Amino acid sequence: MKIDSKRPELIFEEKKAIKLFLWIFLVTYIIYDLYWYLFIPAYTHAKTIKFPDGGFGYWRYFLIFFMLVISIFLIKKDKIFGVKYFILISYFSIDFLDTFLKYFHTSKEFASGHIVELFFVLFAPIFVNKKYFWITSLVVILKYFLLGVTLHTKMVIFPIVLIIVISGISYFLLMRFCSYIVSLTSVYEELKKKEKLAVVGQMAAAIGHEIRNPLSSLKGFTQFQHEQYPNTNDFYPIMIDEIDRIDSIVTDLMYIGKPKALMIEKTSIQEIITYTVSVSKQHADRQGISIEVKLDDQVPLIDGDEKRLKQVFINLIKNAIEAMPDGGKIKIKVHLFQGNQICISIEDDGCGIEKENIKSLGEPFFSTKTDGTGLGLMVTKQIIMDHNGSFKIQSEIGKGTKVDVILSIINKQ
Repeated sequence: MKIDSKRPELIFEEKKAIKLFLWIFLVTYIIYDLYWYLFIPAYTHAKTIKFPDGGFGYWRYFLIFFMLVISIFLIKKDKIFGVKYFILISYFSIDFLDTFLKYFHTSKEFASGHIVELFFVLFAPIFVNKKYFWITSLVVILKYFLLGVTLHTKMVIFPIVLIIVISGISYFLLMRFCSYIVSLTSVYEELKKKEKLAVVGQMAAAIGHEIRNPLSSLKGFTQFQHEQYPNTNDFYPIMIDEIDRIDSIVTDLMYIGKPKALMIEKTSIQEIITYTVSVSKQHADRQGISIEVKLDDQVPLIDGDEKRLKQVFINLIKNAIEAMPDGGKIKIKVHLFQGNQICISIEDDGCGIEKENIKSLGEPFFSTKTDGTGLGLMVTKQIIMDHNGSFKIQSEIGKGTKVDVILSIINKQ
């Protein structure tokens, strides 16, 4: 699952991680140098305080300080996600040049390295970014590799091996962090969906019945007027169709708001498909669409709610018809799937659906249609799930859409 780095909560967490990273880096760097240059010389046989010599000398601390100042400036300018890369590249550039100047064309034996290098690798997982982790590990290893080549020393082998081992441990931590973040994101998305469902359910319970009663009267009156004066107004059929569409939306809302218990019984999927095709044929014919049906005679009866399953396939065929305003063909195929399941495929050669929209189909109020509500497919998905089934949508822009509905022959409630 891809995590959107522009989300405010993730920007806030990145800022906290950067600040923690800078503080630990600074404290670790200072304590290590104090220990190396002051504590060890003062409490060993040398009894003399040791100062940085060669390379940049004391200018190295000025460069590190300047790097930290620029990092703080970038944070204040909200350039959050680039700060960690700036610190990484800046520090290792300074450290590489300092070490190179210290040992190049000298007789000194190579003995360099700083504990903050391990800090960079070990703390890379706090940013939960695989790209940054790999860049960090490669930069540290590359530093020692280049020093080994330019200074002609084998003393870099041990640091390289150590960094590889530490990187392995760090990578394991990174994977755990990523898994945790993905789990939290999934739970968050699921809660959002449930909140949407709760809103739809409350709305349905409040207005569903109130809409349906006057709607029935309005449809009856419109039909009566159309029968009385069939040749006086061409708008009556349009009005009746629109009333039916409103009634369909209300029906979907009623089901979402208060799902009814399934009436499970032995049902023929072939009869259901035959019925739904006959119901949809008139609508398809008006748009110049042909429906081709291929039924497997070996398909047994299934345990399901006939009325609800009819609603499922009416919705799916209706969607296929609406995807082909200029005509086309719908192919429906019913066959056994993996022995104990039935696959019902509905394929059209319509306009298709964008890949990024497919995963959102079935969510409340999401629709690829200009005048759609998303409730029809949502109810369809819910009914299939109530039957312990599943459905898969495959689509390509300009070539059409295929929906596979998988139902178990025996529905375990």
